[in-house]
Amino acid sequence: MSIHIVALGSECPGGVGPGEEIMGQGQLQGGLLWSYLGHGALVGPCDLESSLHNPAFMEYTSRVFGDVTVVVRDCPSWDLLDSDWASVRKVLEQADILVIKYSVTDKLAFQQVRNGYAPRLRPLLRHWGVPVILVAVGARLNDEGPPCTCPLCASDWSSCVPHSEGLQLSRDLGATYLELPSLNHVFVGRYFGSVLEYFMIQCLKHKAKERPEKRRGNKVNELRPPHLEQPARLPPIRVEESSFSQDMQWLLERGVQFADVAFYAGDSGKELGWAHAAVLCAVSPYFRQLLLGPKTRERPQSRCVCRERDGGPHSLLSTWDGGIIDDMPRSEGHLTGRLTRLVVKDPLLCMCLWETLMFIYRGAWEWEHLQEALEEKLKNSLAVAQLMERIRSLIGRDRGPRDTPSARAAQLGPQTLVNLFNSPLYSDVIFMVQGSVLPAHRAVLVARCDVMAAMFSGKYAEARSRVVPIHGVSSDTFLSFLEYLYTDSCCPASVLQAMAVLVCAEMYQVKRLQHLCEVCVCAYLQSMPSRELASTGISVVRLLRRAKCHNAEQLYVWLLHFIANNYLIFSHKPDFLELSDEEREQVERLRWPSRGYLQELSEYQQRRRKLRKSRCTVM
Repeated sequence: MSIHIVALGSECPGGVGPGEEIMGQGQLQGGLLWSYLGHGALVGPCDLESSLHNPAFMEYTSRVFGDVTVVVRDCPSWDLLDSDWASVRKVLEQADILVIKYSVTDKLAFQQVRNGYAPRLRPLLRHWGVPVILVAVGARLNDEGPPCTCPLCASDWSSCVPHSEGLQLSRDLGATYLELPSLNHVFVGRYFGSVLEYFMIQCLKHKAKERPEKRRGNKVNELRPPHLEQPARLPPIRVEESSFSQDMQWLLERGVQFADVAFYAGDSGKELGWAHAAVLCAVSPYFRQLLLGPKTRERPQSRCVCRERDGGPHSLLSTWDGGIIDDMPRSEGHLTGRLTRLVVKDPLLCMCLWETLMFIYRGAWEWEHLQEALEEKLKNSLAVAQLMERIRSLIGRDRGPRDTPSARAAQLGPQTLVNLFNSPLYSDVIFMVQGSVLPAHRAVLVARCDVMAAMFSGKYAEARSRVVPIHGVSSDTFLSFLEYLYTDSCCPASVLQAMAVLVCAEMYQVKRLQHLCEVCVCAYLQSMPSRELASTGISVVRLLRRAKCHNAEQLYVWLLHFIANNYLIFSHKPDFLELSDEEREQVERLRWPSRGYLQELSEYQQRRRKLRKSRCTVM
């Protein structure tokens, strides 16, 4: 049986340009594939493959696995392929494995491959299903740290191909990506050779299935490599659905203790309900204008915020005479606050004020639910249409050509309070964290966090004080915690920051934030390539300890499986010994590759060596 390997590109900086000679045998012996095949390689086309001979390719043959012929066609210059693309395509069609090489210090040649030849190869490779190995050869300057900016190094650094660009090209081609700092026996034999041998073995298996009648009598004595199972899937991290709308609805229904806006009927003076100025100002620019406008205690005119679409003189809302009371009485032991009294002068809005406030508190995006509630209460389609237009005017959302439910949900929803985050607007509490001043709003904190609700609602010092000190948490971590309470989202910048926010979330018993941080930690660790995972200063075992200490059960189980799936990396680290006996037993049980596979692989390699020696003795 034979294996056809086609190699494209040059591992040397500069390569071979148009009009230059193809590398000779002396130069070829320093190449990647020639270094792997060793002294058994013979230059010259194989007799069976003479019909596919192309002058752009240097052809040589060798033997692997004892009796398997390897035919290599190596083209060091991409420019030579343009001379006769039809014949080049025939050569590519016969390939069992495709190897694409480039030098990391030749950025110009890499860009030529990525922009010019990769788009032409991509559809062919997807159609043929040929395994592809993308090999980056060479060492970059300052590869382990930030690039040097001095004049002597800047030019060299800008000419190197970054790791990220090579990885992206491999994803575009569906290739296996390798980086070889040099072409010595360690990198060529162990790294490149292991990957190439894997694909050659898979190719031989595929060809053997196509010809089952051949050599049936010798199958019992054939050497077969052990089968490596895929690593076990990592357990998923489950995150609860958002409760932002339900929390804000609870605030409207039961958060009267922190309300500072009262609504009254314009005709009867009857009290209609209570609300929170911070939430109203965050959602509606008209409420912001009404509540934050110039304050006067005289009644010569009312401050009107919006009028009907027909331009009539009737206003929807206005302030009461002396509408602001600076010392509103609170429950016993709590701070006094400011009460703003608003008059609802529109009869339709007066009838449906509760439904309107519920719509605003739930994020001002559930227009269909609002319309259904209004239709059920008013029983008049014309009145419903009029009131819907007035509510759109009230919150500053005019109907436009792109006024769709998804567009409205994207505009508002959980982002309604983003303008209040870290803002002194209607702030009634200040957190002092490591010298930083972080303003907040008790109403939002009470609605979103049970611990905060107990802290500000009970007979604690925080309920009577405007300034609340926070200890044991950094200012950045606590700011990220507050950001989640206001925006229902969390985006830590690193693994350590995600773990810090997770600890803070566990301290304040915000389960959903804790699970979001677990997802962030898993995503950051999974995105690390093996080389970075082996050299990183982040201790995964200590992350496991912190996850167990702070009741992050899903992350704890996930990290155990992650250590087991990367056993060969973590088992050589000193902190691996910090695992308990029970944890180490579980990691050993889930480890990949398993001990049985490594033992079978060692026996297989020993039998191969004995078989080679016996054949050499017969020769």
